[in-house]
Amino acid sequence: MKKVGFIGWRGMVGSVLMDRMNELKDFDQMESYFFSTSQVGQEAPAYSSEKLLKDANSIDELRAMDVIVTCQGGDYTKSIHPSLRESGWNGYWVDAASTLRMKDSSIIVLDPVNRDVIDKGLNNGVKDFVGGNCTVSLMMMSLGGLFKHDAIEWLTSMTYQAASGGGARHMKELLTQMNTIGSNFVNMDKDLARNITEVDRLVTNTFRDGSLDTSCFGAPLAGNLIPWIDSAVEAGQTREEWKGISETNKILGRTDNIIPIDGTCVRIGTMRCHSQAFTIKLKKDIPMDEITQMIGSHNDWVKVIDNSPEETRASLTPAAVSGTMDIPIGRLRKMNIGGEYLNAFTCGDQLLWGAAEPVRRMLNILLESGK
Repeated sequence: MKKVGFIGWRGMVGSVLMDRMNELKDFDQMESYFFSTSQVGQEAPAYSSEKLLKDANSIDELRAMDVIVTCQGGDYTKSIHPSLRESGWNGYWVDAASTLRMKDSSIIVLDPVNRDVIDKGLNNGVKDFVGGNCTVSLMMMSLGGLFKHDAIEWLTSMTYQAASGGGARHMKELLTQMNTIGSNFVNMDKDLARNITEVDRLVTNTFRDGSLDTSCFGAPLAGNLIPWIDSAVEAGQTREEWKGISETNKILGRTDNIIPIDGTCVRIGTMRCHSQAFTIKLKKDIPMDEITQMIGSHNDWVKVIDNSPEETRASLTPAAVSGTMDIPIGRLRKMNIGGEYLNAFTCGDQLLWGAAEPVRRMLNILLESGK
């Protein structure tokens, strides 16, 4: 069996990955070894083939692996990956971080959408496989049928991204802010609390008086939103917005014939699951029943939601989707600006299909391929 080394398995994405692999008995297919940057020699998880944690900074120990799966983050990849390759290691590197995504030597993996690109890469000797940006992966899972039929001329994606996209510290900061605001209201004078104007003034003052911890987000997120995610790049975009066009077209293997994609990425006060609103310019006016068939038949996880208030509220929210593999897409309708313009809204758990699941499935592809 292949020797597979895991790094960063205790973080947000790593923990979700371990839970999925354990649940689906993936560890039965491999010899698994667990590495640490800070707790070398301590006890490894029960499903490890070796009792103790190995050194994640040891090139010699890493070189013994056939496959390395890392959720440790970009800094670790920048530090270790070049040295490991320079040492002569020719194994497979499967990474959840963004560092290698746009390298010519890597493939961004989302096999329900680009299994043909992955298989071609394996046959051509590609060794680095990287999970994509969370919103890009969720977008492509929901709209995979339209991409497959080459029906899209261009699209915009307006995202509504959860606190967990930033990691555990960001989730805790949101909860702390919620607690502070809620406690201020609960402790408010009962007579004042009956006056919604006074309640609103209290909340607004709390946003502005410096009492909320904003060390992660840089601004209050509870009861608020922040229309900026990641660093600035050219033309006024954020890096998160730039990933829409760059990663989508690389995933599809069409960097020479790109689909224009743009939009605004917004952080909102939800714990988990990213949502997106699409405006899609189709190449022609396709009937709605054909569009629904294209989208709904593309993969086993996309679910077309009826464009009704009841179904939308029941199935197309982070509260409904969190912790599931479902990729619901709804609010499907033609727009007033023309029959070739399509409106849509989707929601998905960015820690599953947006992060851990493509990595897990790529590992299984490698193990099953025998390469």
